[in-house]
Parts: sequence; C-alpha cells; structure tokens
Amino acid sequence: MMKKHPFIESLSREFRLNSDPERAIPMKQYMRNQFEFYGISAPQRRAISSEFIKTHPVKDIKEVHAIAEALWKLPQREYQYFAIEFLSKKKKLFTENDIALIEKLIVEKSWWDTVDYLAGHVAGPWFSMYPDQIKSITGRWNRSDNIWLQRMSLLFQQKYKKDTDTILLTNYIKHLSTSKEFFVQKAIGWILREYSKTDPEWVKDFVNRNSLAPLSKREALKRIGH
Repeated sequence: MMKKHPFIESLSREFRLNSDPERAIPMKQYMRNQFEFYGISAPQRRAISSEFIKTHPVKDIKEVHAIAEALWKLPQREYQYFAIEFLSKKKKLFTENDIALIEKLIVEKSWWDTVDYLAGHVAGPWFSMYPDQIKSITGRWNRSDNIWLQRMSLLFQQKYKKDTDTILLTNYIKHLSTSKEFFVQKAIGWILREYSKTDPEWVKDFVNRNSLAPLSKREALKRIGH
C-alpha cells in the first residue's frame, strides 16, 4: 500500500483524535450512505482545517494538487471538505491549467455537498482569475450530459453578486430549464435566489418571462415573493 503524504498523515491523526462515531451515523445517513464520516461537526472541522493549513504551509502548486487528489481518494467525507478548504486557501497559487483538477473533483465522488462547495470556493474564484475561460469551459459544462457539470455551470457565479453575467446565466438556465433532474432544477432556483439578493427585480422579471420547473420557480422566489 502506498505511503500517505506526511501532510495527510498528520491530518489523519488530527481527524481521528476528533472523531465521533455516534455523530458519524446520522451524517452518513444524511448523505444517503454514500460516504464514510469521522463524525466531526462542520464548525469543528473548519477550525481544525484553518489551524492545520496555517501550521503546515505548502507553497508549491504541484504539491497542492497532489495533496488535494490524494485527499479525494480517501473514504471519509471530511477529507474532501478539507481538500476544498485547502484549495480555497491556496487560490493565489492557481494557474490557468488548474481547471483540469477542478473538473476532476466535480465529476469524481460527486454529490451536491462537494459540488456546491467547489462552486463558491474554488471554481468561482478560478474563473474570476481567468475570465476569458468562462464561456468555453462553462458552456461545455452546461451542454454536457453530466448533471454535476451542468449544476456547476449555473453555480460558479453564486458569489459574483453585481459581477454576475446575467446574459450567460439566462442562456444557461434556458438550456437546462426542461431538465427533469432534481439537482439541476434546484440549482436553477438557487442561483436565481442568490442573485435576488443583488437584483430582486431582475430575478422576478426573469421568472415571470420564462417557463421554469415549479421547484426552480419556488426556490428562485423564496426571498422576494411573487
């Protein structure tokens, strides 16, 4: 068996020390028993991650990649959450080639928890750094058959606020508006709800002018009503 990276060995010790097998049971059930858990609460895990990243500096982007990919292969879901937090902290090191890793993390061990977390903390910031890549890459995602890439094509703008490209968003939502996939319908509603915090009138007008699934419409208007 391949030896773990020293960084991951140390992190594993920290996670095991803070594990709670009883809490792990409902956490696993919440994720439909798809992933194992140490049973570490989100606030506790974030505190551990923040301190660990601070005290274990990594300044080489290739090593960042190696650690993130290795973490993604481990069974406990806390490792994937840590990988996203780790990448987010290292985003100043991102290069144009890092989209390959980001896409790999979207399509492997996919579920809403990691995809949505990647959207706001990794993919979104990467596209802010390389805006000329947005249309070609997210356009491909939007037209793909992978529901998680489709979801990401909508959600990467979730933290863009006034910088949201509403023309792009409109095109992407229209392309996916007839999807029967729950996670796509939900993402349409969620990104519209997020943008309603910035421009509620635009969202209200968009919903009134376009045919959306009931779930998407309901989610979109949650903050602003009809």
